[in-house]
Amino acid sequence: MRKLTYFIACSIDGFIGGPDGDATFMYPFVDEEFLEFLKAEYPETIFSGARTALGIDDLPNKRFDTVVQGRASYDLALKEGVTRPYAHLREYVASRTLTESPDPAVEIVSTDLVGRVRQLKAEDSALDIYLCGGSAVAGELVDEIDELVIKTYPVILGTGMPMFASGFELAEFVTDSVRTFGNGAVVRTYHRKR
Repeated sequence: MRKLTYFIACSIDGFIGGPDGDATFMYPFVDEEFLEFLKAEYPETIFSGARTALGIDDLPNKRFDTVVQGRASYDLALKEGVTRPYAHLREYVASRTLTESPDPAVEIVSTDLVGRVRQLKAEDSALDIYLCGGSAVAGELVDEIDELVIKTYPVILGTGMPMFASGFELAEFVTDSVRTFGNGAVVRTYHRKR
């Protein structure tokens, strides 16, 4: 069975974006050391436009072959005229309001997101599923999340979009690794306690 990994960036106080979803506070922390880490460990989490700009389009997918993201995350790309932000992955967008996909290679999941993710997890593949965000989708899929990779940047926002929308019961995870970077960022990896 494939894993669903919530790979997300946040502030020290657990926000993935400001109240309006703006996450530009994170950009200064993607320095050379951090970028080398992403390229070596999670190259498929770098969106297609950045891969092209960095000249790393040819990096193979190492951990994931599929991405699931929410409508708000997807809208960030659409605002830039990009209909496939992760063209190197199979793309699924959870949305109850987007009635038609702007790209034939992007599947809109408008009903039974949990069921669709369970189907994806049951597929025969050596690679896993990347849950890109946002908080409402993560909250809906919390019981399906097998692994957390949390990139924490050394800032406090005070308010904003939480990592998970509220409304679910306690879910326990076990720490696998913690890695610190010179810029103050920390990447923590957890697996679900069974």
